[in-house]
Amino acid sequence: MTKILLVEDDNRLASLVQSFLIQNGFDVQCQARGDAVAEHCRQFQPDVIVLDLMLPGLDGFAVCKQLRPWYKGPILILTAKQSDIDQVLGLELGADDYVIKPVEPRVLVARINALLRRGHVGNQSAQKELQFGQLQLKQAAREAWLDQQRIELTSYEFDLLWMLAQHAGQTLKREAIHQQIIGREYDGLDRTVDVRVSHLRRKLGDNAETPFRIKTVWGKGYLFVADAWQ
Repeated sequence: MTKILLVEDDNRLASLVQSFLIQNGFDVQCQARGDAVAEHCRQFQPDVIVLDLMLPGLDGFAVCKQLRPWYKGPILILTAKQSDIDQVLGLELGADDYVIKPVEPRVLVARINALLRRGHVGNQSAQKELQFGQLQLKQAAREAWLDQQRIELTSYEFDLLWMLAQHAGQTLKREAIHQQIIGREYDGLDRTVDVRVSHLRRKLGDNAETPFRIKTVWGKGYLFVADAWQ
């Protein structure tokens, strides 16, 4: 049974969401304090964390930053904040997706299942490796190496890099990336893919102003340049 840690300080809302998730076959535990999440996570070992932003003890942004160095499962931010800045900041700190409250329970379940499907596909893929000069990608181990140094990537970032590298020399549309990596249709406003590409560029030593390894093809999508890794 898939385990979910629901981090929400509104007891009534937490109870309602927990009940609905349990009805849909999930094993759900709740936590109300941000500063208790890390220990709860270590003990419960959840497959997914659903994380509110406004929490006592430690806010959701700080919790996400605290967890990301060692927690490899998906983090879905559940928030009443609708500002684009808040959404981007959550993604920058390592969240995999976000939903805005109030959220239709079926939508929340669909988002959780999409995150789980993405992880399942990545884990079940055949063993493969890709090599581009000094860049080596190992899908079985889900590792990226550049100049013989391992690059720390989240599961989301590795999936995105692998998809781009598999189509080296081709422009991948943002809609196609969004559908495969996130698991839902692109609505024209979601900046999740753009933020993740920015993460990859920084970690892989690409130039933020004039990228030469992962290029933006304006109005179309992104291009992985095969000969830029020598």
